Amino acid sequence: MNQAAGNHAGPPVRDMDISTPIARPELEGIAAAAAGSQADADHRAVVSHAKLIGALTLVSRILGMAREMVAARFFGAGVVWSAFQYAFTIPNLFRKLLGEGALSAAFIPLYAKAIKQQKSDGEANEFASASVSLLIAILLGVTVVGEVILAAVLYLANLREGTQLAVKLTIVMLPYVVFVCAAAFVGGILQVHRRFAGPAIVPVVSNLLMIGALAGVAVTHNLRTEAGQEAAVWWVAVSVLVSGGVQLVVLWPPLRRAGFRFHFVGHFWTAAVRHMLLMSVPVALGAGVLQLGVVLDKQLALMLATGDGKTHLHLFGWALRLPMEEGALARLNWAQFLYQFPLGVFAISLATAIFPQLSGDALDTDRSAFRSVFRRGLEASLFIGLPASVGMMVVAEPAVRLLFEGGLFTAHDSQLTAASAAIYSSAIWAFSIQQVLNRAFYALHDMRTPLWTTAVNLAINLAVEIPLLWTPLGESAMAAGTAVSFALQSVLMLYLLRRRMGALGLSKSVRPFVIMVVATALMWLACVGVRHSPIYPHEAATHHKLTWAVQLTVLMTTGAVVYLGVCMAMGINVLENVTKKRMKVEG
Repeated sequence: MNQAAGNHAGPPVRDMDISTPIARPELEGIAAAAAGSQADADHRAVVSHAKLIGALTLVSRILGMAREMVAARFFGAGVVWSAFQYAFTIPNLFRKLLGEGALSAAFIPLYAKAIKQQKSDGEANEFASASVSLLIAILLGVTVVGEVILAAVLYLANLREGTQLAVKLTIVMLPYVVFVCAAAFVGGILQVHRRFAGPAIVPVVSNLLMIGALAGVAVTHNLRTEAGQEAAVWWVAVSVLVSGGVQLVVLWPPLRRAGFRFHFVGHFWTAAVRHMLLMSVPVALGAGVLQLGVVLDKQLALMLATGDGKTHLHLFGWALRLPMEEGALARLNWAQFLYQFPLGVFAISLATAIFPQLSGDALDTDRSAFRSVFRRGLEASLFIGLPASVGMMVVAEPAVRLLFEGGLFTAHDSQLTAASAAIYSSAIWAFSIQQVLNRAFYALHDMRTPLWTTAVNLAINLAVEIPLLWTPLGESAMAAGTAVSFALQSVLMLYLLRRRMGALGLSKSVRPFVIMVVATALMWLACVGVRHSPIYPHEAATHHKLTWAVQLTVLMTTGAVVYLGVCMAMGINVLENVTKKRMKVEG
C-alpha cells in the first residue's frame, strides 16, 4: 500500500506503550492490518463513488433517451437531423480528444500525484490552474482556425445540400468546444478530489436544455416540412451553445468547495505542464485515431446514403451504387445510443470511479493493490457487460419500436435501426472492459499502448465494414466493423497488460467468468423460449406501443431473473462482492 495510506491506518503511536518491545511478527501484523483496513476503506469509497456516478448517469441516460425520442418523432431520420448529428459530432470529437481524452488522461495521474506529494498548499493548485489556462488557449485557437477552415469549405467546395447544412451547423456549434472541453477538464479536477456528483450531473442539465429546445421548436415550427425543420434546427444548435455555458456554471460551486481556486496563469509553460503535454501526446494521437474513425464512419454514412435525388456515387469514371438509404447517419446514431445506454450507466461510471484509485496505487512499488482494484473492476464490468450484450441483442427490435417509432420515424426506420443496434450490442462486453483497460494503462503512465492498439482498431474497423456495405447488411455493416474491431482490441490490450505486469491475479476470476458465461447462455435460451411461447404477445395486424412495451417487459424480466438466479445458484454475485465484502490485497 502507499505510504500515505499507511500513515492514516492503525492505532496512533502515542497510544502505544513504548516501554514494551514489539516483536517483528507483531509489527508485521500491525502493518498488515493497517494495509488491509486502508484497502477496505479505499474499496468502499470506490464502490460508493461508482454507485453515485452510476445513479446520476442513469438519470442522464434516461433524459438522453427522452431527448432522442423527441428528436426521432419530430425530425425523423431525414436529411436535416442527419446533418445536425454530423455537426454535433465535431465539438464532441474535441471534447473526447482534449477534455476527456489526452490532456485529462495525462492530467489526472499527475494532479493526484501533486496533491499527494506537494510540499506547499498551493503547488497542486498552481499546476491545475496552469493546465486549465493552457487548455483554454488551445481551445480558442482550435475554434478560430476551425471556423476559418469551415467557412472556406462552405465557400469553395461544391457540396450536396445535406452536407452543406451540416457544415453551416458546425460553424454555429463549434464554439461549444471551449465550454464542453473546459467543463470536462474541470470535472477531472473534481474527480481527483473524490467529488463525482458535479461532473455526473452536468449531462443531466445539458439534456434538459436540449429537450426544452426540441419541444419549443415543435410548437413554433412546422416540422412536417423540410423547410420547417431547417428553420427549427438552428434554434436547437443555439441551445447547444447555451448548455455549454451552463455546464461551467454548474461545476463552479463544487470546485470551490473542493478547495480549488482557479486563476488564469499567463506563464503556463511550466516544467509540470510540459511533462503533462509530453504524456498526453500518445493519448492525443490514440484519441485522435479513434475519433478519426468516428468521423470517417459518419462521413461514410453521409456520403454513401441516398438523398437529394442521388442513387449513385461517381468516382474516377465509375458509377457506384449508394449502399445506404437516406437517414442512415441518424439511424446509426440512435442504434449507438441504445447499446451505449448500459455502457454509460455502469461501465464508464465504474471506470471513472476507479481511475483515481488506480493512479494512486500505481505509484506503489508493490502494485498488489493496483492488481486487486483492476481485477475487481474487470469482473464487475463483465458481470454487467456479458448479459447486456446478449440482452440488448434480444430486445433490440421491441426497444427501438417502443422508444422511437411514431411521427416521422417509420416502421422501416425501426427495422434498420434495430438491426444495427443488435450488432453493436454484441460487443458491449468489449466496450465495458476496455474502459477499465484504458484507465489501467493511463494510471501506469503508459500512453503508447492504447495509441497503437486504437490504430489497429481503426484499420480493422474499415477493413470489415467497407466491403460489407454492399452486402445485404447495408448500413448495419458499420456496426459490424465497430463490434469486431473493439472485441479484438480489448483482448489484445488485456494480453499486453498481463505481459507488462506479469500475473494480474486473473486466475481467481476464471470461476466467476465461467459462471457468467453459463448464466448468459441460459438467459439467452430462456428469452428465445419465451418468444416462441403462448405467453409472449405476438403482434397483431396493427402495431401498438402497448404490444412492444409488454414484449420488452417480458423479455427483460425473463432475462434478469434467469441470469441473476443462475449466478446466485452457482455461488456468485459479483455485485455483492464489489459492494459489501472486504477486498483483500493479493500479493
